[in-house]
Order: sequence, then structure tokens, then C-alpha cells
Amino acid sequence: MEHLACFFPGTLALGVLHGLDPSHLNLAENLTKTCYKMYEKSEVRLAPEAVSFGTQSYHQDFQFILAVAQNVLRPETVESLFYMYLATQDEKYRQWGWQIFKAFEKHSRVEGGYAGISSVLAKTPSHIDKMESFFLAETLKYLYLLFSDSQDVLSIRHFVFNTEAHLLPIHDS
Repeated sequence: MEHLACFFPGTLALGVLHGLDPSHLNLAENLTKTCYKMYEKSEVRLAPEAVSFGTQSYHQDFQFILAVAQNVLRPETVESLFYMYLATQDEKYRQWGWQIFKAFEKHSRVEGGYAGISSVLAKTPSHIDKMESFFLAETLKYLYLLFSDSQDVLSIRHFVFNTEAHLLPIHDS
């Protein structure tokens, strides 16, 4: 499973907030937990680009794939944490977001910004000399919203985010 797929639980949660059958929230919760486990189970508590499920051992949930063990500061999981928190008000999503933020601070913070890391499997990973623009535009924005009283900052009843986390107004028809 690629980290990019971790946007989907948030999409389901957003759908429930806008009238989708509430039974979809159970799937969203399970998928969000899987995405968070990608962070929790790595050496540095940051997710790799992809994991493989049950291919090596039935005793582990998933395996890290060495060829794609880097972390490039992606937003998809924290985006889903934000929407899951809005849909459920469950504090665990804020706790998970805080753990991810602390890992970014510990392992990705460099002079002048943040940088991806070459391997989430290394105890002291080396940095990738690059900070993707989506880290500022999306990852940090969703973390900010997760920790804010987001209904005071913005209402998802009046705005929607596009795929790059830019706000677009929802107009009444």
C-alpha cells in the first residue's frame, strides 16, 4: 500500500460529514489506523512511501519495502486524521497527529526548514536534500487544523479543499 492511498479514509469521513451513510465511518477508522501504523512501526516513527501486507510473515501486520523506505513529508495521513477528528471528535486522532509532528520535528527538521529522510528503517537516517512544497501547503496546514478548534478557523460546510489543500468556497445554489 502506498502512502498516497492514505487520503481515502479522510474522503470517507468527509463524505459522512456531508450525508454519506455513517456505516462508511467504520471502514475509514480502520484504514486510518492502518495508515497511522505505517508511522508507528517504523524506526523513526515516520511512514515510508509504501508497505507490503503479509508477504513475509503472518506474525507481522505488514513489511517495510526497502526500495521505498524514504519519507518525503507527505500529507495524506494527517489529512485523514483531520477529517476523522472532525467526524468523530475522537482525541486519538489528535494524539496520533502529535506523534507524527514530533517525529517530523526530531528527524526532518533542518536549518532553514524540513527535509525528507532516506530511510525510516535507520535509527539515524540521512536527509534527502529537498523539502517538497506540499509539506508546507498541505502537511503542516492539516496538522494546524487538526490541533485548532477548526470550526472557529473554517467551516467545512462552507469550504472544501482541493487536492493541494487550497480552500475553495462552497456556494449555495
